[in-house]
Amino acid sequence: MERAGIPTALLCNLTSIAERVGAPRIVPTRGIPYPTGDPTLAPEAERAWRRRLVERALQAVATAVHTPTVFPADEAEAELSEVAGD
Repeated sequence: MERAGIPTALLCNLTSIAERVGAPRIVPTRGIPYPTGDPTLAPEAERAWRRRLVERALQAVATAVHTPTVFPADEAEAELSEVAGD
């Protein structure tokens, strides 16, 4: 898809492997059993966390990169807190 000009982002928990294989945009997730969720959170909090993860992935695909680049979700959470005034 990248070769066709369609940007991609890989959401994964093993970012070092994703970097080694050359994934262009990497968004870290939480863990192996629940990469895009967190069953320890209340349903509303988990939904909000998932939304931030997807928003970070959208930021990643909107960013031009030339080498494998990690877009940490915690940076997105900090940015969202700043916008919200927390």
